[in-house]
Amino acid sequence: MTLDELFSTIEARASADPSESWTAKLLAHGPEKCAKKFGEESAEAIIEAVKGDRAGLTAEAADVLYHLLVMLKSRDVALADVMAELDRRQAQSGLAEKAARKT
Repeated sequence: MTLDELFSTIEARASADPSESWTAKLLAHGPEKCAKKFGEESAEAIIEAVKGDRAGLTAEAADVLYHLLVMLKSRDVALADVMAELDRRQAQSGLAEKAARKT
């Protein structure tokens, strides 16, 4: 599954009955709940990375990606916009990009 496919699935489930879809339930609680859940999953991924648990990190990374896309959907940010930003950043080194953000 690609991120585009996952985002399409999230978009399709956004209008589902919240009692039948975790995605719809998260979105029904609003962007703040989606952001909170993303933060929780990110922390869990960090813990698995520190522990060195490859299987745990793999599972938590999948959760992080899913919840990131749900959070984007909750604020009507298209995955294509995020990908376009990544494309734009490829035109310069990461160090130059970070330096440009400070000014």
